[in-house]
Amino acid sequence: MPAITVDNVVVLPRLPRLGESTKFRKVRTVTTAPTGFEGEGFPVRRAFAGVSTTDLDPFIHLDQMGEVDYAPGEPKGTPWHPHRGFETVTYIIDGVFDHQDSNGGGGTITDGDTQWMTAGSGLLHIEAPPEHLVVSGGLFHGTQLWVNLPRSAKMNPPRYQDIRGRESALLTTPDGGALIRVIAGEIAGHRGPGSTFTPITITHVTVQPGAQVDLPWQPDFNALVYVLGGRGTVGTDRRPVRTGQLAVHGPGDALRFSADTAQDGNTPALDLYIMGGKPIREPVAQYGPFVMNTRDELVQAFEDFQAGRLGVIPTERLPHTGGQGARP
Repeated sequence: MPAITVDNVVVLPRLPRLGESTKFRKVRTVTTAPTGFEGEGFPVRRAFAGVSTTDLDPFIHLDQMGEVDYAPGEPKGTPWHPHRGFETVTYIIDGVFDHQDSNGGGGTITDGDTQWMTAGSGLLHIEAPPEHLVVSGGLFHGTQLWVNLPRSAKMNPPRYQDIRGRESALLTTPDGGALIRVIAGEIAGHRGPGSTFTPITITHVTVQPGAQVDLPWQPDFNALVYVLGGRGTVGTDRRPVRTGQLAVHGPGDALRFSADTAQDGNTPALDLYIMGGKPIREPVAQYGPFVMNTRDELVQAFEDFQAGRLGVIPTERLPHTGGQGARP
């Protein structure tokens, strides 16, 4: 699980040692993500399944894509599909993914990169492995997080943020036992590159076996800790967690988690995807790829999609062209 890493973490800035007055967040629930398939059939874990929308706000949905080692010819993506009213944050840990939209935007992301797409007023979008990966096969692993937009920003023009892994703020713990990658928001004064409408923090943390992390966390944010791989504990009461589980935390100003001393052979460390944000506290009306505030707005989104007002598939990507156009 490489993402972005460093040869020697001790050269990185370090988290502060937290004082005795620190209020560590208690773990409210631990849930296990069910498995399923997305798009053309790639495997996912539905990380937020069974979790209250109140606990998730301002987040809507999280898929862990893979981890899967494809044989030649097996890699899959998604067909063209619409989005309106929220943002997709696609983080690639292993492998390569191409993106393209009906406005001509998109790009390629690979190990440790993030593609942040603000759908806003709406667009059509496709995600697919590049042709060379389809031919060769290979390891694929990543996440896609849906971040709600406040009512005031739901109809903003679409935009992209192409965040390279090396742009993430990197820091470690006082004893050097973990690598913390800040993708968006701020941790202990270290700010990630992602620009957000709603104040949020996203970080990917790799904890070495036996190490513990005391992570300062914005008090007015919620706190969701998802296990990408490995085994460990969360909270001061050391609740066990493993791959595919989500820990929802209560109020406080810091998180505590640790990695088990013995890990599985294919997961040498504990990898966590940690999310938090300031709740929007607005009504949510969601159906499929549209996240709005009211049912009437959902109906309008479907009508706009059917009328082509969310964009059209570029001519060179239509099936009748014989597939001569470039992949996204």
